[in-house]
Amino acid sequence: MQTALEDFFRALRAADVRVSPAEAIDAHRTVDVVGFADRELFRDALCATLAKTADEVTRFEAVFDTFFDRHSDAPPPPAAPEGQGDPMEGLPPEAQESDLARMLMAGDGAALAQAMEAAAERAEVSRIRLSTQRARLTRRLLEEMGLSEIERILAAARRLGGPGEAGADRLEAARKALAAQASAYVERQHELYASGSGKRLREEMLARKALNAEGGIDPVDQAMMQALVKRMAKRLADRYSRRRNVAWTGHLDVRRTLRKSMGYGGMPFDIVFKTKKVDKPSIVAICDVSKSVAAAAQFLLTFLYSLNEVVDRLDAFAFSGRLISVNGVLDDHPVDTAIFEVLKQIGFQQTDYGKSLEDFAEQHMDRIDRHTTVIILGDARSNYANPRLDILATIQKRSRAVIWLNPEPESYWSQGDSVMNRYERFCHVAKTCNTLEQLERIIEDVLRTYIPH
Repeated sequence: MQTALEDFFRALRAADVRVSPAEAIDAHRTVDVVGFADRELFRDALCATLAKTADEVTRFEAVFDTFFDRHSDAPPPPAAPEGQGDPMEGLPPEAQESDLARMLMAGDGAALAQAMEAAAERAEVSRIRLSTQRARLTRRLLEEMGLSEIERILAAARRLGGPGEAGADRLEAARKALAAQASAYVERQHELYASGSGKRLREEMLARKALNAEGGIDPVDQAMMQALVKRMAKRLADRYSRRRNVAWTGHLDVRRTLRKSMGYGGMPFDIVFKTKKVDKPSIVAICDVSKSVAAAAQFLLTFLYSLNEVVDRLDAFAFSGRLISVNGVLDDHPVDTAIFEVLKQIGFQQTDYGKSLEDFAEQHMDRIDRHTTVIILGDARSNYANPRLDILATIQKRSRAVIWLNPEPESYWSQGDSVMNRYERFCHVAKTCNTLEQLERIIEDVLRTYIPH
């Protein structure tokens, strides 16, 4: 049963129910206590051990019912009704030597189910990853059960004629039922282990899809990418919101140690070290929402606003010709649609980075201090207007860090009206950011800078 439990854990992980090695060990211990005889008790005990949220409970129950359901793999009906003689009648002598033929002709469901489970393990059916593998794995499963032997027996029975034809017809019907049973078994394995693999593969491709691709992003892909961004942000939030204090190894906190020792008669059993509070990031995001960069800006804002557990303060600004604060828009509208509201206010204007920096300096410069990371998203194409490098230099001096994310490759940073090569001097980090994968990596780098080493 240990192998079955390990396969069950794999099916849970495929359904996004997190099962750590420690939780798997706890589950094995739980099963040792409750046993397998009572299905309801067995299911509830495993659920209490492995599912951590209401959503995971729902997914756990669905996986459990599918994994431990055997009705969908019901054996074929008996080939010959009871009381009508030997079920092997009419078949050639070699049929007597075939275990599978005897099980099929007798309709021995329990034995067939056990044989199929054993054959599936040898055929590694549980390793299925793609829907295109189903037909091949079904054939491999049947071959492991002895299908080739059945086909030889059928051919020999047909050659006998007369009674052999009747026996061959019964065996053929049982063979077809077995094939349907095997197909249902493989389909169930695909549902357990690979039903989400196609979606995950699609998400991996979307994570590397260029955000400024010619022709824009398909609406279906847009929805999947929004969900992917939120999931990436949640993953980072879980990782960086766990510890708000970090121990200074080797720096003894004498007062707290003495206070704790009072309960032990002055003996310092509990040694307490000094800790340093970890500040949450304070972020100012300045996003170009002109047509060439609007998609990237939308995903950046979605990413940042989904990090509410980690980010202490987020001030978001958008510009094309002029700069405005979009905090109010993001508070009043879902991030998915907020970008369109912003475009109504400042969209379709000629991009002017210098004027936008002037607007920021006049109205919002006080939002920046030594704890603030400034993230600027844009292609730095300012239509040959004054780029106001002096303002960016001031922002650099006042802030913790200036990070510029440019959707264009570095080879374009000095071509045409791009002044990225001039802005780069005043940035702590300037990187090409044209995919969700790159965006996640850069935001994680920002969060990591707030964790002391």
